[in-house]
Amino acid sequence: MATDDFKDYYQALGVARTATAEQIKRAYRKLARKYHPDVSKEPDAENQFKAVAEAHEALIDPERRAAYDDLAARHARGETGPPPGWDGYEFRGRGAGAARGSHGAGGHGASDAEFSDFFESLFGRGGAAGGGPRGPSSRGRSPGGAFAGADHHARIEIDLTDAFTGARHTVSLRRPVIDAQGQAAVHDRQLEVNIPPGVRPGQHLRLAGLGEPGEGGGPAGDLYLEIAFRPHARFRVDGADLWFDLPVAPWEAALGATVDVATPLAELQLSIPAGSTAGRKLRLKGKGLPGKTPGDLYAVLQVALPPADNEAARSAYTALARAFAGFEPRRHAAHTAPAA
Repeated sequence: MATDDFKDYYQALGVARTATAEQIKRAYRKLARKYHPDVSKEPDAENQFKAVAEAHEALIDPERRAAYDDLAARHARGETGPPPGWDGYEFRGRGAGAARGSHGAGGHGASDAEFSDFFESLFGRGGAAGGGPRGPSSRGRSPGGAFAGADHHARIEIDLTDAFTGARHTVSLRRPVIDAQGQAAVHDRQLEVNIPPGVRPGQHLRLAGLGEPGEGGGPAGDLYLEIAFRPHARFRVDGADLWFDLPVAPWEAALGATVDVATPLAELQLSIPAGSTAGRKLRLKGKGLPGKTPGDLYAVLQVALPPADNEAARSAYTALARAFAGFEPRRHAAHTAPAA
């Protein structure tokens, strides 16, 4: 998670970094009334309203605020990336969708909150759901007065290929801890995690017993890891489907061809139908993300023009122009009357 898209939440609310929780609440209520889209006459009110709501969500929770302050300190030092080997922050609560979205439970959950990528990269999509139960009794009281520990959640990023092959990673997490006096400290820990093949973005891996320790002999809570994919240089993920741009030569698009296509796991052959044009979508069924119902792989054709950088190439383009003398590439382009 990079900090080059850092958001200043204190500035968004117009409060000092030393502001109390009550001051943050008051600032949010005042700005929310000012920018509420249903009543506000301010320019760009909807985006302003979303910005102050996101800032409030980040700062009103002590754990989230401590994590944000930790990251802000790095940003102030000019550090635009996470420490080497560091994966994310860990918070109390399961995170949105964790209970129904755990791997093996047949689903994946997502938050409905419209917060920024920066917010989700820091707190996970479950961050907008509130951290969940905070006390040691969040999972109930056992016979004899024992308390079960609270569940935790964190967001981690994996490579796209991990979803195809599975992997085992050492995951480094930072957990904000608030003491009885309200002071925050950040604790680090490392875990060995098995990434199963077929995992999808937004899915949660449940690590039993790795949440909050129990009290009085009660069982520990669980840790839910929300899965996100690191951006890939070539492939775009849309649910279970993968998309990529496929450059083809003009003669391959016009005459048809069979070309080699590198997928995350293997090289396949794809037939380009004759008469294809730029933007045409070709599907390789079942070659997307693996799973009980695998996704599809879509190639979006991009016609690549050879450079006219030598005499032979220029002669070829001249001959092509003569052969297609009647071709009008802008025939269907919109024409507008010149301004008076």
